[in-house]
Amino acid sequence: MNIQVTIDGQPVDATLNDNAVARDFASLLPLSLDLEDFHQTERIAYLPRKLDISGAPDPAPVKAGNLAYYAPWGNLALFYRDGGSASSDLIILGHLDIDTERLADAERITVEAAP
Repeated sequence: MNIQVTIDGQPVDATLNDNAVARDFASLLPLSLDLEDFHQTERIAYLPRKLDISGAPDPAPVKAGNLAYYAPWGNLALFYRDGGSASSDLIILGHLDIDTERLADAERITVEAAP
């Protein structure tokens, strides 16, 4: 599923994976969220509610540009650096086509269904 993402006023191409958790995330759209840095690896934002993680895909290592959901905290994560080993708590929702250095400084994100 293609989505429209705007980061600090600049549009970015993005795609959601075809899994139940990504579809639940899509049901929240449109969203406008403030971002904060976490471990100099990702930008995070808290969603208005936790996502249903039943039917989550198998864990996979996180790569720069991934859009992910951290289930224990209920937050969205936009990775600007690779995130290390796979974890069942971190569900990859999709991917942003962005220069990861630009993502490292992002302060606000808007996510909408693609027109």
